[in-house]
Amino acid sequence: MYLTYTYWISTALVSLLYVSSAVLYIGKAAYVRHAQAELGFSAGYLVPFMAAIKLLAPLVILSRFNVALSDLAYAGMFYHLVLSALAHLGVGKPKGAIPAALGLILLFASFATQNTARSSASPYAPAAPVIASGLYSEAVLHDASE
Repeated sequence: MYLTYTYWISTALVSLLYVSSAVLYIGKAAYVRHAQAELGFSAGYLVPFMAAIKLLAPLVILSRFNVALSDLAYAGMFYHLVLSALAHLGVGKPKGAIPAALGLILLFASFATQNTARSSASPYAPAAPVIASGLYSEAVLHDASE
């Protein structure tokens, strides 16, 4: 049961991160272009495209109308968050990498627990019994040591 909660909470939070970022991209496009220029990116024309992707990826994961497309959205979000963190670290702004690092943690939790909460299983995510047995054995070992 706690794996289901982990899935829904982590998925909701990473979706909130992406939707709020998309709203920022749409509402303050000039600011986003300037921030990207500070990171060394001069492709301001990509801002509307990135805003659309940031809205579509969580929608695909939450709706899960196609498991393969959902896995593709997870992969795209993973690469985006890794590259975002590396871009901030590369220009000497480690504080800017914190949201990406938190997003990666939430994304990993969501991806790893998706098969416990969803009826259509992803072939790439770990099986629910594997996760549950690993967590269960740790809990049993912890209880036995007390």
